[in-house]
Amino acid sequence: MAINREVYEQISRELAEQQVTMVAVSKTKPVADIEALYALGQRAFGENYVQELVDKQALLPGDIEWHFIGHLQSNKVKYIAPFVHLIHGVDSLKLLKEIDKQAAKNNRIIHCLLQIHIASEETKFGMDEQELQEAITQLSSFPNVKVCGLMGMASFSDDESKVRKEFSTLRQLLLQSAISHQPSAILSMGMSGDYKIAIEEGSTMVRIGSLLFGARVYG
Repeated sequence: MAINREVYEQISRELAEQQVTMVAVSKTKPVADIEALYALGQRAFGENYVQELVDKQALLPGDIEWHFIGHLQSNKVKYIAPFVHLIHGVDSLKLLKEIDKQAAKNNRIIHCLLQIHIASEETKFGMDEQELQEAITQLSSFPNVKVCGLMGMASFSDDESKVRKEFSTLRQLLLQSAISHQPSAILSMGMSGDYKIAIEEGSTMVRIGSLLFGARVYG
């Protein structure tokens, strides 16, 4: 499927009016598709496979903001540390420590979001409320990491009230945390199927893939 320019421009206008950032989820999509969206003005792209991200970053314009949105293994942080713009899925102190270590090696401060488990599915990654509080108390130990906000994925469900409640829970956790004192704290929640609900519940960053690129293609 070719990039749907009309859909992209419509969503872009809608999000700009609401001051919400769109990350175009380009995982499994060819470089040509990313170039097409780039030509329309999109700069933030999200990937969830380290090797794929490294390969694409080498081939595409240097002003792209690369977001790592998948489950990140500690032993792979070093590959994206030189250039990654924002790591969405920090779900443990162990991972935070490794990001800090690799950021220092690259003389960078890497921006991150703490991933919180808000969905009913056990397969979703993320910290619980207690782990979140523990992580926040230890942030000063990681000088090369800047935690900018929280990220979460709602249940894959047609029950709108359930999804809305999960997003609302994440927003409350952000508001109750010290992270919210930042002037531009990020609340990353909402994807192609539920981003409108997420925005109504306070999302400031959405991850849109299939609406822009079509269904995922797996090798």
